[in-house]
Amino acid sequence: MKNILDILAIVLPVLLLFLPLIRRIFWGKIKMSSAAVSNQPLAIRFLRTLLIVTLLLVGTLHYLFFRNGKSGKSGPDPQPLSVSKQSAAFNESLLNVLNAYYDLTDAFASSDTSLIHKTATDLKSAFKNFQIEELKKDSTIYLTAIDPVNNAKSELESILLDPSIEEKRGSLNVLSDNLRNLLVVVKYGLSKIYWQECDQAFGEDKPGNWLSRSVESKNPYPLKNNQPCGAAIDTLNYMMPDSTKN
Repeated sequence: MKNILDILAIVLPVLLLFLPLIRRIFWGKIKMSSAAVSNQPLAIRFLRTLLIVTLLLVGTLHYLFFRNGKSGKSGPDPQPLSVSKQSAAFNESLLNVLNAYYDLTDAFASSDTSLIHKTATDLKSAFKNFQIEELKKDSTIYLTAIDPVNNAKSELESILLDPSIEEKRGSLNVLSDNLRNLLVVVKYGLSKIYWQECDQAFGEDKPGNWLSRSVESKNPYPLKNNQPCGAAIDTLNYMMPDSTKN
């Protein structure tokens, strides 16, 4: 119905504009019409023509640019991706990765190589089940997430194969950085995550970093003199406003 009214808004002014010519053609009263038109004041004829042209212009503009209440656009407006819009399966798989990672950092904090091997194996299994394919619904996010995931897996293999715990800690540092990059890319929003740093982990001015579920965290790079080292220097918080109670 609305489309019919939009069309009539153009057609009716056109009919009014050419009405005198239509009367001459169909009624054969050329002389009478000429006389009737010539007897009308020039100002009235000008105003009538101006009104008809204005109506025609308004109707045309309305039809072209404001149909369906939109300004020249068709189809629904694109909806921006919101934080934490991944599926429950994706979030659960990433949570499993994080929990296995936290166990790994605790093992490093205790300097237990057998426990490090076990927790690294668990993290490897968690990465294997990580639902990264779901991110393909947004190609930009997917392509950005691939590198940190592959890099983290590579460093995890190094942790399992490196002969010394010092080398393993170096791989943990790189793994932690890549896992942090992944969390930033996917905007993981089920909990706050803290980015910790020990500024002397590998010597003077050579920091080591790790992720933790709380502000207070055991240092996976313990110093030889057993001095405390480590503090949260950043917070990854992509939680929705009503979920920031943790």
